[in-house]
Amino acid sequence: MAKTAAAMHILVKEEEQANEILAQLKNGGDFEKLAKKHSTCPSGKKGGHLGEFKQGAMVPAFDKVVFSAPLIEPQGPLHTQFGYHIIKILYRN
Repeated sequence: MAKTAAAMHILVKEEEQANEILAQLKNGGDFEKLAKKHSTCPSGKKGGHLGEFKQGAMVPAFDKVVFSAPLIEPQGPLHTQFGYHIIKILYRN
């Protein structure tokens, strides 16, 4: 089982906006550009990159997606106390 992973995310306040961003990604949109434009998380300035982190380091719902969903394929929207996330898992170790 993976102990670490690297992921990117785009965090927004509204589910409707998250769905619009996900649709753009599925139509070939650039994850980093969309993160820089829309994400309310400080990671947005870095194109949504969260770097590598250990399992259990993120809120449980986010952690579950990162350590179980398919790699590279955008996931979401996932609602947490922070808002709505679109997640892209880069790799797991």
